[in-house]
Order: sequence, then C-alpha cells, then structure tokens
Amino acid sequence: MAGAGSGWRDGHAHLTFDSDTGLPVRLPLEIARSYRARRKGLLGRTSLTGALLLTPANSIHTFGMRIPIDVAYLDRHLRVLSLHTMPPNRLGLPRLRARHVLEAEAGAMRSWGLRVGGVVGVEEGPA
Repeated sequence: MAGAGSGWRDGHAHLTFDSDTGLPVRLPLEIARSYRARRKGLLGRTSLTGALLLTPANSIHTFGMRIPIDVAYLDRHLRVLSLHTMPPNRLGLPRLRARHVLEAEAGAMRSWGLRVGGVVGVEEGPA
C-alpha cells in the first residue's frame, strides 16, 4: 500500500480497519487533501460523524476548535503510529514518520477499537 493516498481527493469516503477485538469497522470519512480543506479541518464544528483524514500531514493544532479531538498519526502505509486526545487550543508535535493524520471526536477512537500498530483503509465514494 506504499504511496497510499496519492489519488485521493477532497470529499467523502469510508474508513475501514479491524478493531482491537478483531471485528471489522467501517465508518464515514471525510478526506481533506487540498490546502484549503486541510486548513479548515474541524474549525468551527461542534461535532463530527466518523472521522476526518488530513493528507498529507504530520502534525496538527487545535487552535480555534470547539471540541477536544482524538488524533491518530498514520505512516505512508496507513499504519497507526500513535494515538492522542487533544483539547482545544493546543499544538501537536510533528511525527517524523507520519504522512497522514486522522481526527475524530474525543473518545471515538477508543470506542471504535482503533489501536497503535493497526492499519486503516480508505474506501472512496459516497459516505
């Protein structure tokens, strides 16, 4: 899966992965690939159904956000490098091997069973 995301465009898709219990998970996903979409991210939102994928990205901030978020840093093969929960108005440190960042409402990733070392997939098309 090297070069994952090279053909992605801004829009809707599905996030897929096997949870920490081994059960498959499929969730609505928004892809933010353009500079404009990545810059806007979750700013001004009070909720999110599913997740938002920022690509390319290796760091984020939560300045101007209204809600705390879960953050998963992904490598080029979409393997989860680290998971964090960030309150509003914080600056995340860059992750050297990260190529993508997945964001969701705080607590969502734990409830989904996403784990460090797991690999996610992106199915393009309407969410």
